Amino acid sequence: MALKNKQNVRLIEPCLELEIQYMDMVRDFTASGEIQYHPEFRLAIGDFPAYVSNCKKWEQGIDLPDEWVPESTFWLIREDNVILGTCSLRHKLSDKLRTFGGHIGYQIRPSQRKKDYGTTILKLALVEAKRLGLKQVLITCDDENIASIKIIERNTGILKDKCDRDKPGKLTRRYWIDLKNLTLT
Repeated sequence: MALKNKQNVRLIEPCLELEIQYMDMVRDFTASGEIQYHPEFRLAIGDFPAYVSNCKKWEQGIDLPDEWVPESTFWLIREDNVILGTCSLRHKLSDKLRTFGGHIGYQIRPSQRKKDYGTTILKLALVEAKRLGLKQVLITCDDENIASIKIIERNTGILKDKCDRDKPGKLTRRYWIDLKNLTLT
């Protein structure tokens, strides 16, 4: 599966052939001090083949970590095989994901931000969600994350509410995006 857009980027599934490019992205997150937010990086650093294998198993609902639901993982790559970011498409919601996490989580590597790749990765993930059969998706972000708010709203996200997360005073925005009019291109 390779869904391209006008920026000549596409979503692909994790693969062993791009280990060097993936580790380059991980170094980008590490240099920015953001690696602690991405537990999948620890597995990839320790055993990249196991990470890729787990992504395939998790998509099928096999060997899921506690409290996880089946999810598809995608990488946003450029024509030159630079991995620009990653996203997770959760096939259903758990109670926890209804509060924080939602159906889709995405991240753009620090050196590639402010280039519209966040909007693009979410747009392409929405097409994959519709292919999966979802009619609408929940997407969440921290209330102070202006970049994610703009990305979600550019992709027709409608704010449902704001709720307390795991820390008092830390609000999470919850957006719904209706997929019924989304075209599969």
